[in-house]
Amino acid sequence: KVLAENDQLRKEADDLGPRAELDYWKKKLSKFNYLMEQLKSTDVKAVLGVLTAAKSKLLKKWRTLDIRITDAANEAKDNVKYLYSLEKYYDPLYHSDPVSMLGAIPGLINAIKMIQSISQYYNTSEKISSLFVKVGAQ
Repeated sequence: KVLAENDQLRKEADDLGPRAELDYWKKKLSKFNYLMEQLKSTDVKAVLGVLTAAKSKLLKKWRTLDIRITDAANEAKDNVKYLYSLEKYYDPLYHSDPVSMLGAIPGLINAIKMIQSISQYYNTSEKISSLFVKVGAQ
């Protein structure tokens, strides 16, 4: 269910700011971290042991799901890290008047550009465009 939700397109209001992007990824990170903890439990390990001993065909499906969950957790962790690094640049958008926030814009643009070039997961045009829309809305 969590993976199915993860694969769905995001529907958001047009007037959300960059904090909404950070909040979204923090919630995803929390969900996937909880799921990862559950997957490491002794009960799950015992079930996997039984499936392995029985040479079950479900193991292939299990490994596929495990890889998808791990990848989604890594994506959320990576995105939260990079979005937190933007916080000092987009804070003036929330606390300043339009003239005062002008000084923060070049640093924010450069930080987003850096994220786009470095991040393993945040380097798609869809994700960067979504972030720029949020910055523009704020």
